[in-house]
Amino acid sequence: MRFKFDGNSAGTIGAVLLATIAMTAVAERAWGETTVIVIVGAEGTQEFGRFFGAWADRWRTAANQANARVIEIGREAGGFANDRERLKLTLESERKDGPDELWLVLIGHGTSDGRTARFNLRGPDVADTELAGMLAPIRRPLMVIDCSASSGPFINRLSSSGRVIITATRSGNEQNFARFGDYFSAALIDRTADYDRDSQVSLLEAFLAGSRRLAEFYRTDARLASEHPLLDDNGDGLGTPGDWFRGLRATKRARDGATLDGHRARQFVLVRSDREQRIPPEQRAERDRLELAVAELRDRKESVAENEYYEQLETTLLELARLQQRIDELLSR
Repeated sequence: MRFKFDGNSAGTIGAVLLATIAMTAVAERAWGETTVIVIVGAEGTQEFGRFFGAWADRWRTAANQANARVIEIGREAGGFANDRERLKLTLESERKDGPDELWLVLIGHGTSDGRTARFNLRGPDVADTELAGMLAPIRRPLMVIDCSASSGPFINRLSSSGRVIITATRSGNEQNFARFGDYFSAALIDRTADYDRDSQVSLLEAFLAGSRRLAEFYRTDARLASEHPLLDDNGDGLGTPGDWFRGLRATKRARDGATLDGHRARQFVLVRSDREQRIPPEQRAERDRLELAVAELRDRKESVAENEYYEQLETTLLELARLQQRIDELLSR
């Protein structure tokens, strides 16, 4: 790998050294380790810096509770840093395949000129197209949570099968300071966001709780909402807003008949319950596969012959019940 330096980028040199060490160590890390990369962008003012720092602290707390590997970019004190280069090198050092989850969290400001959306970093910003290129080789389960203004276009650029993309806004035109990151990060470690009472907060639950509390802020403060979070987890690049959900299921219909989101996001949990941690990864993956099959079949109910629908549903539910019985027996030992 070749690197290009600009002659005064001490931060970049440090990032290169860190990335080189990380690339050496990646082969030594055990499989089954979740990685959480938290990027704090250029703060602009001290007040915003305090906000962003508090949100990032919550992510670090959640990641530590999950025994995940945490990488923070943009929080180093003093000196100039090219955080775009450091982000690129960090992603290059990550495993590209396997079952290990990769969570990428963007906290800060964003902008859009109508053609390209950007997340504001110390040094050069990162554009939606650039981040898409950095993430292209990654085929692991990937979650991207962009808490910045004008972040909506990142859904269109980053959406792909096996990914969950969450943005604070539905378009690049929502350019005011975005508060979604505050409510989302708080929900991530708040048990009142555990809507299905399974003793853990899924990515979907955190998104819904954050979206609802954000909407309540604008109502209570009598402000016109300037941000509308979206979630995409089916790879179609469209996204579904939180107010389309009843409980944990999207119930409104898109005018173009597009498939709604939420099934995959419900299966991703950063801080797992004690019970969930005890389930072997292979059985957890099989359970998720079967539950997803049931959810997708129900979405297609109107387009499947009735006999075929109930036959497929019964087969999958029986297989799921047998698996759940094996899991229960294992955990009772």
